[in-house]
Amino acid sequence: MGRRQELSRLRTLLRTSRLLTLTGAGGVGKTRLALEFAKGLPERQGQVDLVALDSLHDGAPLAQAVATALGVSERAGQSGADVLVRAIGDTRRLLIMDNCEHLAEPCARLAASLLSHCPGLRILATSREALRVPGEAVFRVGELSVPPVGTGDDPTALLQSDAVRLFVERASSRAPGFTLGRDNGATVAEICRRLDGLTLAVELAARRVGALPLGDILAGLDDQFLQLSLLTDGNRTGPRRHDGLAAAIDWSHRLLDPEEQAVFRRLAVLVGGFDAGAAEAVCAGSGVAPRHILRILCALEAKSLIVRLPGDTEPARFRQLSAIRAYAMERLVASRELHTVRRRALTWLNDLADLVGNEVFADQTGSPLIVERDNLAAALADTADRDAAPYTRLPLELARVHYQQEQPSAARSLLDRLLQETDEPALGGAVAALATRVACQQSDLAQALLLGEQAVRLERKRGHPAGLANALDARAAARLCRGEFAEAVVDLRECLNLVEALCRPYDTAWCTHHLAWALLQDGAEAEADVLMERCLPVLREHAHWSRAAAALHTAGAVRLALGRLRNAEALFVEVLGIVPKASFHALYPVEGLALVAAESGDMRRTLCLYEASLQARRRLDTEPEAPWRRRVEQAAVRARTLLPAAARDAALDGGRRLHGDRLVAYALRTGGSDHRAATDATTAAADRSLLTGREFMVAELVAEGLTNRQIAERLGLSPRTVATHLDRVRDKLGLRSRTRIALWAAGRTRDGS
Repeated sequence: MGRRQELSRLRTLLRTSRLLTLTGAGGVGKTRLALEFAKGLPERQGQVDLVALDSLHDGAPLAQAVATALGVSERAGQSGADVLVRAIGDTRRLLIMDNCEHLAEPCARLAASLLSHCPGLRILATSREALRVPGEAVFRVGELSVPPVGTGDDPTALLQSDAVRLFVERASSRAPGFTLGRDNGATVAEICRRLDGLTLAVELAARRVGALPLGDILAGLDDQFLQLSLLTDGNRTGPRRHDGLAAAIDWSHRLLDPEEQAVFRRLAVLVGGFDAGAAEAVCAGSGVAPRHILRILCALEAKSLIVRLPGDTEPARFRQLSAIRAYAMERLVASRELHTVRRRALTWLNDLADLVGNEVFADQTGSPLIVERDNLAAALADTADRDAAPYTRLPLELARVHYQQEQPSAARSLLDRLLQETDEPALGGAVAALATRVACQQSDLAQALLLGEQAVRLERKRGHPAGLANALDARAAARLCRGEFAEAVVDLRECLNLVEALCRPYDTAWCTHHLAWALLQDGAEAEADVLMERCLPVLREHAHWSRAAAALHTAGAVRLALGRLRNAEALFVEVLGIVPKASFHALYPVEGLALVAAESGDMRRTLCLYEASLQARRRLDTEPEAPWRRRVEQAAVRARTLLPAAARDAALDGGRRLHGDRLVAYALRTGGSDHRAATDATTAAADRSLLTGREFMVAELVAEGLTNRQIAERLGLSPRTVATHLDRVRDKLGLRSRTRIALWAAGRTRDGS
């Protein structure tokens, strides 16, 4: 099912390497892929032989077993390897050695010997780890593709996933008449996601369709202790290692040494993945030395019992596939280590939370717990009330992660419970301060102010300067959202005084930026400009890109309000240079550049950038803060009013066509030469598409300096018709003079458009 790209890649690899090893987790489909590959080979590639090694015990004579499988008889005085070499000789042949993992060393030796003596031989091996033979090409067989989260229930979209197609095919064979529809599509997609697209797991789950409703299958996968029994089919005729997923994984587990087995089962509590540091904190001890953890992780990854997460993150992160983690959890319970390992995980997470606790504005600082969100949620869910006392900070940190990832409903649920617990003064006003920001995120502005008042009151009572500064900043955020700008300025002035007294230059710069933004909203642009001059160098040098971008945006907005358009444009351009181009962060500088264009009188560019940003915000389902949104919308209304109808429609149409790199290139027209070239090309294509071919020809001839009469003679038209074409060009492009039309056409001709 699927695997077209994999099959193509295998053909390429086997042309350049005589030993190709397919690796991957148990049940991922290595054997099936190898057989499908062999089936598609042309006859001229020679004979194909399959040798299944799963029933062969370690220490058994491998060469003799292979010879027996190939029907080769022994001869007196010859070893098994010699017999194989003599039988294969120079013939073209593909030997498939299936399931080599428990015999990795003897398989490696035999493969090296055969390849060195048999020039026409190629070997395709399947194993959960590489054989490590010189010249070996290793191909990792991945899981089947699963539908992206948010795909919905459309059967056509869901069937783009190999895992869903496999599920449907196997389910329909067990339950004739089963089809994928809108009524069951979302459930099938979620089953495939929960199983990580693991081939054998998807097949086994699909075989339950005749006996269980889809909802019950999905519910069973949520319980790690039910999952493995669900994914067993009791096949009497198939290989023992494939009669269920547990048996397939157990096959790999029995090949581990005791240290590897201990780390493997302890990793089961880290449901959200892990790096070497997390694995050491949770898995070391009780027979496993900390210094051995990294080596063991590498061994487990080589044996396909953990997988490395995609991307170039440092440090590298790994995870156990869902079904493999369920098996590991079963082993962890059997070892009676579950409680101890969970306590280690909680202690490790609590240590990370202590790092966050040292921040003045922790709600707005990238938390090290963001990447550990799922581990944190799982640890809290598994913590009994009697275990919770030392870890009271962790629910606040999980809520903080949800807030930073713009998941306010999840954050508020946690915070509401914490706010009801009045017997924990150690957290002071931190819970109420974060709840204030979450309420702002949900546009619950009345509740936001009440929570902000509570946070400030608690922190004044506690007498903690850093906590009070954070509470004042949160209340100021609520007041800004409510349009109470003067009151926000008062809060932020007090906040700044507190932070300055703490002698924390970076936090002082961040608070100064907030005060400057509030002053801008309150109409005090000059003071805001002075403050931004003071704090911007610090934030440029030391802040995370998201904070630096926010500060640069504020500085650009201040300069815009002061009428310093060139400075404002340069600052907005700088923001575009540091934010991810596909994120909502890139839309603020685009809108800022639209405002610069409006103030410069370029209404067509204003409307084009505004429309492009508006469409992008709809796609991303995000809105800017109300004061900023109102200002941008006012500029767009003014541009619509001032532009002729045709030019207005052309600008809106051009904006709808601008997205991604094209939008950035258009916005960055004042950047370097590459940006200017991209911008000019984008603008040329958009503008020219507005004109008919005849209208563009007339504009080109105007650029050559021809009069209307001369153009008429050149094109075989009447002068009146030429004049009509020029009127349409003026209306569509918003260019009123003949000179500007000539300049426009000359520029488009140079761009080759």
